[in-house]
Amino acid sequence: MKIDNYKEYRKVRLTQGTFSFLPDLTDEQITKQIEYAISQKWAVNIEYTDDPHPRNNYWELWGLPLFDVKDTASVMYEINSCRQQCPNYYVKINAFDNTRGIESCVLSFIIKRPSVEPGFELVRSEDISRNQKYCFRSYATSNQPEGSRY
Repeated sequence: MKIDNYKEYRKVRLTQGTFSFLPDLTDEQITKQIEYAISQKWAVNIEYTDDPHPRNNYWELWGLPLFDVKDTASVMYEINSCRQQCPNYYVKINAFDNTRGIESCVLSFIIKRPSVEPGFELVRSEDISRNQKYCFRSYATSNQPEGSRY
């Protein structure tokens, strides 16, 4: 396979959560999803990160979770505030159902991506008996020494 444009080949699109293989949702489509979550009496929260590694389950929480919210306008206001203050971050919406007495995540989708998605590198290391181990490392974290990100 011949690659004419290496930068185009390296383009990455993060695929985590619901709707991840679809084109980015419009604000109208996001509003419809939030309306559905509110109609189901789910709590909604907004999270953001620059390190979307699949094992990074704990993104930064934007404000407090929006419990008992009845209108989508207040959620969209918080979304737009997060988008403005975190322009080079991933932003996602989570909805939680507590009908069984626990907060279960029932809906999660990315609503904003950075203009350039940094991607991941494959790291190989040698273990006991020359066994090879592999892991992924986010390029977003490789520019900053460990412990300096927060």
